[in-house]
Amino acid sequence: QVQLVESGGGLVQPGGSLRLSCAVSGSIFRFYVMGWYRQAPGKQREMVATVTRGTSTNYADSVKGRFTISRDNAKNTVDLQMNSLKPEDTAIYYCNTNPPTWSWGQGTQVTVSS
Repeated sequence: QVQLVESGGGLVQPGGSLRLSCAVSGSIFRFYVMGWYRQAPGKQREMVATVTRGTSTNYADSVKGRFTISRDNAKNTVDLQMNSLKPEDTAIYYCNTNPPTWSWGQGTQVTVSS
């Protein structure tokens, strides 16, 4: 059973930065395309960014140029560096494969507010 543990969220002012990290149990991590997703109150979960088994990345238009996804196949982690945060980035952030195939973790709350 793969477990996903997200961390690094918090309260930040508009224009600030946060770095999220996702730890994935199990040795199969390196075979999957990984993604970060988010769900804002009253909205459906949406894809934010993905990274292939190598280094190819893809981003939602709303975060392009502000967020950077990366992965460490040796450590079984996938990170999301978020810069120039906006109030509309407020959401619970999750990681999973792309498309999602594993049970969701608890996520990490990101709140952007002055």
